[in-house]
Amino acid sequence: MLILSRRAGQGIRIGDAIRVSVVAIDGGFVRLGFEAPPAYKILREELWRSVAADNKDAAAAPPGAAAVARALGRAPAPAIGAGS
Repeated sequence: MLILSRRAGQGIRIGDAIRVSVVAIDGGFVRLGFEAPPAYKILREELWRSVAADNKDAAAAPPGAAAVARALGRAPAPAIGAGS
């Protein structure tokens, strides 16, 4: 982990595509600004963890869930010979 000290108005670069700026410092809070190409997802850590947990739960859905998804037209039918 790289640890840096920055003042309001200063920033850092991550490669050529990402810029992180210290927008403001107010007591115990630091406001950061992020500039990145649209292809990069930028999420707060707690939101990222929530999405990762939801994805893990969805991947562990009971086998019957796939049949329901297919019936609703939201998932492709299994390949011939799949599951045998």
